[in-house]
Amino acid sequence: MSANDTGGPRVLVVDDAVTVRAFSRRVLEGAGFVVDEAVNGIEGLERAMAVPPDLVIVDVNMRKMDGYTMLRVLRRDPVLRDVPAIMISTEAKDSDREQALLAGANWYIVKPPRPEVLVEAARLLTGQPLATEGAP
Repeated sequence: MSANDTGGPRVLVVDDAVTVRAFSRRVLEGAGFVVDEAVNGIEGLERAMAVPPDLVIVDVNMRKMDGYTMLRVLRRDPVLRDVPAIMISTEAKDSDREQALLAGANWYIVKPPRPEVLVEAARLLTGQPLATEGAP
């Protein structure tokens, strides 16, 4: 994955909650990522197909198209199938994590995510350097 012309890697955040999208944008942009947003799986797929992101962060429970369905469709697309994906949800059972991974997620985070966990996962999945201990 490569950085784009405007800075760091492009992250598409797909969540129906405006507060979650705003939080993710603030945290990720603060870490050097360029963030785009979508409010459901359908809009997320449309945005991803228009401009393929370097990473997708998708909520499980959304209207119109949930995160599981979005990831399954994403994984069938020849251009998007290898885009790393983080699924984020309030669901915390092992079965929820397993279902996310089976749908195509590379990582699973339970809401609310700690900022450093979100950034570390995004950096790992986009091949960016991790912050070293003691570094800002």
